[in-house]
Amino acid sequence: MIITGRDFRANQSKYIGIAHSGEDVILKSRAGSVRLIPVDAVGAIGKAENKKEKDHREDTLKKARALTSDEIAEMEQKEFVSLEELRLLLYRTVDDVYMRQ
Repeated sequence: MIITGRDFRANQSKYIGIAHSGEDVILKSRAGSVRLIPVDAVGAIGKAENKKEKDHREDTLKKARALTSDEIAEMEQKEFVSLEELRLLLYRTVDDVYMRQ
């Protein structure tokens, strides 16, 4: 649903309720359009993204710890390494430094 600033000001409670119910409410203005999103929905999205990122970091660290010395040497000898290989090497190096402390 797309509404004007004037309509929003006249019926704020109505449109906030609609946004809370899950429907998209777009407020159109000269400054640009904005979407009304309930704060609890933003928090849930952020928590899901943070969990996904944390899970990915943990998986990457497990893979990095599982690298054999031969695999590390092979990656270090390559002229070009993939971003994932570089990430594994970085995680492994950082993990080795912190595990020695």
